[in-house]
Amino acid sequence: MINTRIERDSMGEVNVPTNALYGPQTQRAIDNFPVSGQPLPIDFIKSLLLIKSAAAEANLELGLIPENIATAICTAVSQLQADKNIMQHFPVDIYQTGSGTSSNMNANEVIAHLASIYSQTKVDANDHVNYGQSSNDVIPSAIHISAAILVAKQLLPALHHLQQTIVDKALSLNHLVKTGRTHLMDAMPVRMSQSLFSWAAQISANIDNIKMLQPKLQQLAQGGTAVGTGINAHPEFASHFNQKLSGLTGITFSPADNFSFLMATQDTAVALSGQLKTTAVSLMKIANDLRWMNSGPLAGLGEISLPALQPGSSIMPGKVNPIIPESTAMVAAQVIGNDAAITTGGQSGNFELNVMLPLIASNLISSINLLTSSSRLLADKAIAGFEVQEQQLTQALHKNPILVTALNPLIGYLKAAKIAKQAYREQRPIIDVAEENTELTRHELEKLLDPAQLTRNNK
Repeated sequence: MINTRIERDSMGEVNVPTNALYGPQTQRAIDNFPVSGQPLPIDFIKSLLLIKSAAAEANLELGLIPENIATAICTAVSQLQADKNIMQHFPVDIYQTGSGTSSNMNANEVIAHLASIYSQTKVDANDHVNYGQSSNDVIPSAIHISAAILVAKQLLPALHHLQQTIVDKALSLNHLVKTGRTHLMDAMPVRMSQSLFSWAAQISANIDNIKMLQPKLQQLAQGGTAVGTGINAHPEFASHFNQKLSGLTGITFSPADNFSFLMATQDTAVALSGQLKTTAVSLMKIANDLRWMNSGPLAGLGEISLPALQPGSSIMPGKVNPIIPESTAMVAAQVIGNDAAITTGGQSGNFELNVMLPLIASNLISSINLLTSSSRLLADKAIAGFEVQEQQLTQALHKNPILVTALNPLIGYLKAAKIAKQAYREQRPIIDVAEENTELTRHELEKLLDPAQLTRNNK
């Protein structure tokens, strides 16, 4: 049996656990939504708390709430932000009311409870903590704020680290030439560095595209209140709020040009999710390249050896698997799935409000955090430490019949194809077969078929 206290809201009495900081509306949500057992992410909750602190500061500056109450609200937020067990106070399920009202009121009630203790006066969840706000502008703003903070302070630094790790590895391998592959089949040679620089270019493009979305992400719906008209909010509340929030976060936030746009839609979140999906696709490509290059070590390509991090089998002794690329590939698949959910959620903007906000918040934050962690792991535990099997590269390279492509301008495509097929059939170096079937000298062929020279036109 849990000891309870009786709380009252506009719908009547509710039994709330005695020690809970939350109140009746939170308890109703707990009772109404026993769906997944998963609350909204901590990053979202902390951004929601920042909104309450910045709003209290703005309302104090505008002379709308007493100083002792505003100070108590900010103190409560600071204590909650520092609480290692913060999530015990925010149990509302992700799959709740589509506006996220239950989570907004959860925050209002918890803060009001603590602020009342600090101020030794009654701090009301609606009339003080939520002053000049609505769930309808708070929750869309919390989505933007949490994503903006994570992108600026976590994801972009992780992607820059991954890009630089790839570049450093590429520069160290610039002297090595390997068989290029198209359709998974032997193709013209490339330098090992060229393959890696391609990966680095992928990551660089993703960084640029994410950065392009940051200004939109940093525009907020806060101030639009119920339907975008700003009812019950001071005309200057939005500008004061964004100024205070920018000071709290170190990120420049600004009021939306059109509050209704950011409340009725989640187009910015959908756009960011789409770019996160693209980043996931890039990581999947890199991870799969690593897996193929590492395959074997005897019956696969065996071009590289990834760091051996743990035993790969419970039954086959000595087996080591490409665990970091596999982890990365699963992260990529999950982010792609998250994007599908966010896309569906973004379509649920009915008239003045989107009604899948908690779903969008949860999946967007999940994608950012997954890509952040995976980018660093891929950099540090796979790319930075893999070793190249130079002998394997060289043996495969000089037997590659596709090298004959370099002779096309001199002997024609059909004759070159005949030489290539003979070399492959007889498992002989292409230079030996070409010397037998053309008038080119050995010296000329060595120059024309030099794998390193054949990569010269590529950056």
